[in-house]
Amino acid sequence: MTTAGRVVGTSLLVVVLAAAAYVTGDAYDMVPGLVTLAPAAAQPEPFPTAPGAVEPAALTPALTDLDPQVPVPGDAQLQALVDGLVADPRMGASVGVLVQDQLTGDTLAGHLPDAGRTPASTAKLVTAIASLSTLSPDTTLPTTVVQGDGKRIVLVGGGDMMLAAGAGDPSATEGHAGLADLAAQAAKALQLEGRTTVELGVDDSLFSGPALNPTWATGDIAAGFVAPVTALAVDTAKIKPGEYPPRYSDPSIAAAKMFKARLAEKGITVSGEPFRADKPSKGHEIGRVESATLDRIVHHFLDTSDNTITEVVSRLVAIDEGLPATFEGAAAAVLHVVDVAGVDTAGAHLVDASGLGAGSVLPPSLLTGLVRLSTDPEHPNLRDVATGMPIGGLTGTLSDRYSQSQARGLVRAKTGSLPHVTALSGTVLDADSRQLVFAVLADATPDGGQWGPRAAIDEFVGTLAACGCR
Repeated sequence: MTTAGRVVGTSLLVVVLAAAAYVTGDAYDMVPGLVTLAPAAAQPEPFPTAPGAVEPAALTPALTDLDPQVPVPGDAQLQALVDGLVADPRMGASVGVLVQDQLTGDTLAGHLPDAGRTPASTAKLVTAIASLSTLSPDTTLPTTVVQGDGKRIVLVGGGDMMLAAGAGDPSATEGHAGLADLAAQAAKALQLEGRTTVELGVDDSLFSGPALNPTWATGDIAAGFVAPVTALAVDTAKIKPGEYPPRYSDPSIAAAKMFKARLAEKGITVSGEPFRADKPSKGHEIGRVESATLDRIVHHFLDTSDNTITEVVSRLVAIDEGLPATFEGAAAAVLHVVDVAGVDTAGAHLVDASGLGAGSVLPPSLLTGLVRLSTDPEHPNLRDVATGMPIGGLTGTLSDRYSQSQARGLVRAKTGSLPHVTALSGTVLDADSRQLVFAVLADATPDGGQWGPRAAIDEFVGTLAACGCR
C-alpha cells in the first residue's frame, strides 16, 4: 500500500472510531445527541383546569317554617287569660302584659302594654339586639402584650372579662382565651431578645367612667351579682368559683398579677408589682389571644343573665356608635340602635344595660318588638338572640321552671328578677303550634320574694302553651 493510501486508511479509521465513541457517549447521555439508553420519560400530567361556577345545591332547613295556616288564638279567650293574670294577687298592683302573634305582629291581648315598668334583666334583650345589629357575630375581643420602652411590657385589655387564669379552652365561651397562652407567646419573644426581667404595665383604658354604676345597690355588689366593669378580667373578676362569689375591686390589676405569675412559670421575672400604663404608641405586639365570638358571648349573657358581661357588650356598642364607653354612653347607644332597627323606644329609659340598677323603665311593647325582630327571617344576624334565650325546663335561668308544665321545651324567654320585680319576655308555641310573643312585667310584687309572681307568670305561659283557644 502506498504511503498516501495508508494515510487515507488511517484517517478513515480514526473518523470511524471517533464516531463510534461519540455515539457511545450519546447513548449514555455523556454528550449532546439524539441517542439514549435511558428509559422514556413519563408523559406529564395535564394542566389542571378550574371548574366553572355552578349553582349551589338547595339547602335543606333544619326546621320548617311556621305554618301561616295554623289558626290564631281568639282575642277574647287570650284577653281573659291576661285579665286573670293581672288580677292575681301574687302579681301585685303594677302589671303590664302583651301577647302578639309572631308571624303577623298583631296584638292578641294585653294590659297597659305601652306603659314603662322596671324591666330587671329583660333589659338585656336591648343590648343583645343592639350588639348583633351593629357588630359582626364573628367579632372577638383581643387581649395583647405590647413591648414598651426599656424593660416595660404592657398588658392591653380589649374587653375580655372572661379570660382563663391558665390555658384557654377553644370550645368554651368562659375561659376561651387564657393568660397561660398569652404568657407563653410573650416569654418566647422576650427570650429571643435575651431578656428575662421586665416591668409590667396594664392598659384598660378602652372603657371610661366609673366601673360601678351608682344605681346599683351596695348589697347586690357585695353579693357578687356584678363586678366592676373593666376592659380586662379573669373569670369575670371572681375571687373564688361560684355563680355569685365575691369579685375583685380592681379586676384589671388582679388579672395583671395573675399574668405576672404565668410569666414567671415561663422563665420571665416581673420586677415589682403591675401598674397602670398607656399602651406604647410605637411598641410592637409580642402576644395576643382572642375571646369567643360575639354571638357566643350574647348567648352566654342571655342564658345565664350575666350582668357584667352584658355591660361589657353594651360598651362595645357605644364605641361602635362613637359614644363614650360609659354607663350613660352605652345605655344611650343600645336604645338608639334598636330604635333605628325599627323597634319603638317611646317611653324607654335605661340607667344601665343589665337591668340591675334602679331607674330603668321599658314598656312590654318594646320587649315584644325586640323578640319579634330576633325571630324575623329578614334579620338572620339576630337569630342568636332568639336561640340564646333560656328554654323552659331545660336551660339557663329557666332550667328549674316549667319542668312539669306543658310549656316545657316550648317556651324561650328572658327572665328578670329584682326585689319586688318579676318579668319574663319571649316566645311560646300554643297547642296548635302557633308561635306567640309575650312580655310580662310586674314591678310592685308583694313581699315574699320571687316564688309567688314567678308561679303566676309560669302558669299563665303554661296556659298559653296548652291553649288551642279559638
